[in-house]
Amino acid sequence: MLGIVLASLNMRAALAGVSPLMSEIGGHFHLSAAVSSLVTTIPLVFMGLGSIVAPRLARRFGTEAVLCGALVLLCGGILLRVAPPVVALFVGCALVGTAIALLNVLMPGLVKRDFPDRAASMTALYSTTLILGATGSAALSVPLENALGGWRGSLASWALLAAVAALVWLPQAVLTRRDAARTNAPAAGPSTAQDGPRLTRSPLAWQVTLMMGTQSLIAYVCIAWMPTIFTDHGMSKGEAGLVYAFYTLVQMAGSFVVPLIAGRMRDQRVPVVVVVALMAAGVTGLLIAPAAGAWVWATLMGVAQGGLLGLALTFMVLRTRDAHTASRLSGMAQTWGYLLASVGPFSIGWVYGVTDSWTLPVSLLLVACTALLFLGLGAGRDRKI
Repeated sequence: MLGIVLASLNMRAALAGVSPLMSEIGGHFHLSAAVSSLVTTIPLVFMGLGSIVAPRLARRFGTEAVLCGALVLLCGGILLRVAPPVVALFVGCALVGTAIALLNVLMPGLVKRDFPDRAASMTALYSTTLILGATGSAALSVPLENALGGWRGSLASWALLAAVAALVWLPQAVLTRRDAARTNAPAAGPSTAQDGPRLTRSPLAWQVTLMMGTQSLIAYVCIAWMPTIFTDHGMSKGEAGLVYAFYTLVQMAGSFVVPLIAGRMRDQRVPVVVVVALMAAGVTGLLIAPAAGAWVWATLMGVAQGGLLGLALTFMVLRTRDAHTASRLSGMAQTWGYLLASVGPFSIGWVYGVTDSWTLPVSLLLVACTALLFLGLGAGRDRKI
């Protein structure tokens, strides 16, 4: 459980700490705004691409060994981002995204395997811890920059968190490999057969996948553009930053409570309707009165976003029959989900640039909410893949 908590803290911290330092990074390397955006886009793309290989690596080397290796890779990627050449910045971003992809994909299968009777509560724990890591990183990035003498020290400091988590996982990885070698069993544990249901032919698998992708798209659009929407409607940068930090913070409430409630139900369609309704209400408020009701909209959208993430992760566990299928579904959902999400911030920015107004871009988020409702109603049924 300690290992899961520490790994979860690392699943967003290395990403969330970058956004507040983007102007300093771009200014140091003399990057244009478009090139600077690659610092956040590259990890997202590799979070999708890296998800493809995670189940195969787990079958070959064991879940514990791959988790430990992912944390070591994350530590290396974080340190490489602050190396002097600008190319190291982008290569480091790719390594960070790949490492996070491995953690993202393997966690649901690990929970399904080791906590089969407490899957929903463990999912609530690690999804909330994930958001806590992101919130803490975003809040501490500027103070760490001031304390450590620049943006490089601030970014590099998160390598320490990854190193601590890797050390905690190292004994698990060694013992699992040793036991596997002694018994000549696969290192990945039970349920390692490469055969199984064809997920690409399962409508339920695609519903879970597209739900994961659509909620991630909304999340990363908010990460990229929410503060700008507020400032463009007259709010100061300082207050816009506080509202955004609050939006991130309250996600923990949704990510913890919603999976716990959903785990007690055989059918999760009611929680789906509630959280999507909260998201739609917040987006509608953002459309009608962005600055006047900013704190209210941030509360509604934050609780809903945390709940949607918790539901998407919970469905990977509840909709599968064993740990192996849970890992495969997690790989499918996060591969296509993060590739879909990577389109969101750029597309919304492009629409805003063309229309010179936030009305149409924010309205498109309501279209995404409609899609989430139908996808969630499908994924929330009491069925198994």
